[in-house]
Amino acid sequence: MGKMKALVLDADWQPEANYLGGSRDIEGKQATVGSKVWKNPLLKIKELPIPEPGAGEVLLKVKACGICGSDIHMAHIQENGYIPYPGLTSFPIILGHEISGVVVKSGSNAIDRKTGLPFKEGEIVCAEEMQWCGKCSSCVIGEPNYCENLNEMGFNKNGGFAEYVVIPDKSIWSLEPLKDRFSEKDIFLAGSLIEPAAVAYNAIFTLAGAIYPGQIVIVNGGGPIGLSACALAKRSGASIVILIEPSESRRTIGKKIGADFSLDNTNVDLQSEILRITNGKGAHLYIESSGYTSDFWNTVEKCIWRGTTIGSKVCIISRSDEQVSISPDVLQVKKASIFGSYGHAGHNNFYYVIESVAMGLNLLPMITKTICLEETPNILKSLQFDKTDCKVTVLME
Repeated sequence: MGKMKALVLDADWQPEANYLGGSRDIEGKQATVGSKVWKNPLLKIKELPIPEPGAGEVLLKVKACGICGSDIHMAHIQENGYIPYPGLTSFPIILGHEISGVVVKSGSNAIDRKTGLPFKEGEIVCAEEMQWCGKCSSCVIGEPNYCENLNEMGFNKNGGFAEYVVIPDKSIWSLEPLKDRFSEKDIFLAGSLIEPAAVAYNAIFTLAGAIYPGQIVIVNGGGPIGLSACALAKRSGASIVILIEPSESRRTIGKKIGADFSLDNTNVDLQSEILRITNGKGAHLYIESSGYTSDFWNTVEKCIWRGTTIGSKVCIISRSDEQVSISPDVLQVKKASIFGSYGHAGHNNFYYVIESVAMGLNLLPMITKTICLEETPNILKSLQFDKTDCKVTVLME
């Protein structure tokens, strides 16, 4: 089918001496904890064959693909030479998982879940990054994010920083509901934001049990997932949404899409400010999406303990290997709960986010820069240190 351009990340397989590996580790190819195995990452734009969809797969022409923090972490070199990303990784790999595009071709038995028929050529779609098997014990009980055979687009399966990508049919969602609201260009930008927004949706509504109109929500971290959480919380009726974020530009975006207040954690006493803004209540839901869990947890415990709200929930979205000291007495006396959130798959999270965007949920202010594929290697390096931009999105020709 010809050739395509793609951004490929490769690295050296050099497991740390104390790395035990897991059942899914494949020597020289796949690691379950990338930060313990892969050294000296190298990014290159390459020309590769356009992939052919197999049974139950669909070939997409990629139109937009957002850069995620995980892409930056996989391409980053720490002082010890290893990448900092701690999850499932397989190199060489085409990075990118926040994609939208157009259906080019369906493989045999590839079925559109809307119609029960093969996908239409030219249909505008986005895709889930997490590719679950549907057969293991986790999938059978309705927990596909914890699939025992999980594959992840852009991590151990080729992703969307390419002109074309092949994706399982069950991972594809139509963006046709957005056609009445967006221009041809903006619909692909909006579609590329469905994945990070679905991560926030999964945390708030699927795992933490939702919020109710009139409740108070605090979000730590103004990256795309944290900002999506602000937007979703406000649209769901939260009376007060407070964003905690050191970047002024990201605080400004937060105010545009849902935050009522934005606090710079580098120059305010968070506990005092939160209790002042909420009239001593604290919050019903605290969301950690910054990656700096220990710093935030100290504030959360104080606010829960000194606030008047009973039954507060704390939802951890970001991944971090920090050790956090918890005071069980605070949780017991205040009837508080902690939830760990992972991924976005299942529970129709994509469907509900797409419908919310179609009906007015505005996520586009998060995209602060668009680039072409050839610019991506340099941008991935600069984003390791420059946090000025919020979401940088790669647009394909």
